[in-house]
Amino acid sequence: MLNEQLPRDQGWVPGVVAAAPAGAAPPARRRLRPGAVLLGLAVATLLGLVAVAAVAAGRLVPALVGLHLPRVAAVAVFLATYLVIAVGKLPGFRLDRAGAALLGASLMVGAGALPLDEAYRAIDLDTLALLLGMMIVVANLRLAGFFRLVTAQAVTRAGHPLVLLAAVTLTSGVLSAFLVNDAVCLVLAPLVLDLVGRLERDPVPYLLAVAMASNVGSTATITGNPQNIMIGSFSGIPYGSFAGALAPVAAIGLLLTVLLIALAYRAEFWTRDRLKAEAERARVHVPLVTKASLVTLAMMALFFAGQPPAKVAVVAGALLLLTRTVKPEKVYREIDWPLLLMFAGLFVVVAGFERAVLSPDVVAAVGGLHLERVPALSLVTAILSNLVSNVPAVLVLKPFVAGLADPRRAWLVVAMASTLAGNLTVLGSVANLIVVQRARNRGVEIGFWTYLKVGAPLTVLTILVGVWWLS
Repeated sequence: MLNEQLPRDQGWVPGVVAAAPAGAAPPARRRLRPGAVLLGLAVATLLGLVAVAAVAAGRLVPALVGLHLPRVAAVAVFLATYLVIAVGKLPGFRLDRAGAALLGASLMVGAGALPLDEAYRAIDLDTLALLLGMMIVVANLRLAGFFRLVTAQAVTRAGHPLVLLAAVTLTSGVLSAFLVNDAVCLVLAPLVLDLVGRLERDPVPYLLAVAMASNVGSTATITGNPQNIMIGSFSGIPYGSFAGALAPVAAIGLLLTVLLIALAYRAEFWTRDRLKAEAERARVHVPLVTKASLVTLAMMALFFAGQPPAKVAVVAGALLLLTRTVKPEKVYREIDWPLLLMFAGLFVVVAGFERAVLSPDVVAAVGGLHLERVPALSLVTAILSNLVSNVPAVLVLKPFVAGLADPRRAWLVVAMASTLAGNLTVLGSVANLIVVQRARNRGVEIGFWTYLKVGAPLTVLTILVGVWWLS
């Protein structure tokens, strides 16, 4: 049973939803649809972010122009690396994000921008260890059938489409709060596709809920997503304190996710239709799911007890490798090795840039953006996260946050804004791309504007909630 793969291409290809009754007369005048309003707000949000980015660039560019020639190599390597990471690959080559980070790190050392011994020290081993341990834990939960069991219990008993949407949102959000959200989306997307296929519902809003709720829910804890894992290591904020500060923002965000998706897809959710499909029995390996669940619960308890998250996660992952049930090769295939490589490379690239470029003039120029203020830091973080992705954005902000008057609160602001900004567009986070790709493999298309009309208002509203709460 453990050798089974996820179901292939059996999902429902959506047809026409909520067609008008035959013979119905057209309305006398065109009404303004909530979807059109949301789309207009989304476009306005994008234009506003572009304008703010232009103003910020006007402050920073003059300071960077005065760099001495020996620093030019570091700047060029940094910009080229981040450009490839933002685009996703190097056009004309097969260089992906992980390869770009490794190449950039090598060039930083090779060009003399960063000595080799400092490059070694720049790599944050706590972050890599925590990520690796969490990946092993999630891999065991997935192979055991834990996610199938949770989905079957939490979702398939819903009697109305709106209840189903709330169940999908809650399941994705809560799981992403404690497990890495990318892995949660990788598992939940095909399960939700199968479910809505059996129920003969439009899969798009439910898939949007998986992606958006995973981003929102992962805001709550250090282990929710890769950038929070880094922030937890940099800041030293205890796991419980981090969750206490940001869990309320995540909870409000999940409610907003349900509300905005329901407004955007009124034909799907404003109905008296009942869901009548039989709940499918989840296929699980009981001994393995029991062991993995107990280890996961113990791991989370130790997190909240104040134990170092990296140490706890690595020990938990290592214990789960001690088994007679699953071949270790199956677990290793579940680990995102390119992500770990990208992290290691980016640590070196940013350290080289910081060493070569962060002169007093540059620091003063960035200080002019008033990053000590929660709204300003949230806006800068959100813009950077959508320009170069959230993990690189956090690394860029690291040297500036460390010098602020209240770095602890500043790191919480960066964690909140960088994560919630991932909902702005379909390209905003890896979790979004995973859901879109899984959907496309089943014949379900989620376009850029389809995502934006919900994602942009949700991003603005949730970040405003976060700014209000952290202020």
